[in-house]
Amino acid sequence: MTATDRASEAAIVDVLREATPDIALLAEEGGGTRAGTMWAVDPLDGTTNFVHAYPQVGVSVGLIEQGRPAIGVVIAPFMDIEFAGGEGLGITRNGTRIRTSGARQPASAVVATGFPFKRKDRLPRYLPMLHGALTSFEDLRRVGSAALDLAFVAAGVFDGFFELSLSTWDVAAGAALVLEAGGVVTDWDGGDTWLESGDILAGPPAVHAELVRLARSSRGDA
Repeated sequence: MTATDRASEAAIVDVLREATPDIALLAEEGGGTRAGTMWAVDPLDGTTNFVHAYPQVGVSVGLIEQGRPAIGVVIAPFMDIEFAGGEGLGITRNGTRIRTSGARQPASAVVATGFPFKRKDRLPRYLPMLHGALTSFEDLRRVGSAALDLAFVAAGVFDGFFELSLSTWDVAAGAALVLEAGGVVTDWDGGDTWLESGDILAGPPAVHAELVRLARSSRGDA
């Protein structure tokens, strides 16, 4: 945590509490209340990047309604990019409508991932998946900000994304963008526990299906 994390969160929380006082708020630094309808705030996703002056840093604000991401805003302040939108609203990148890549051939897909560096006990689950992804997809990228990874999937920059053990505030906004942009978001079993577990697969349907297949086979499933 840095002073910038705390200052960013305080500014976001002030705005949300004034504008929507009846909606619960869950924020990375200050905690909060989990509810069926709530704001999920990550004030500085990619803190390590920020500390090392690497510009892949995101600010993420997502609205969850009835347990489902409904609205998302992800801002990359050092790249002057804003992704925004939600269910029934469409998705934009700096005001221009966007969609997922719609990639149909996983072999030509470029997929993002994040290492479980805070949960190294989960490397035995992650490393077989990483090996499978390196074999199945054209290439992989590691940005260091899950919020940006998901926003880039929504924009068609990346064709998919997988990671383990993320927090609700890491994925809420970006997942809302992916879903409205035509993508699919699930956990590593193809289910809907990803907001709680933080184990997430995202991408257009064909790439997502391959991610699910890899996740299952890397665990030993048929």
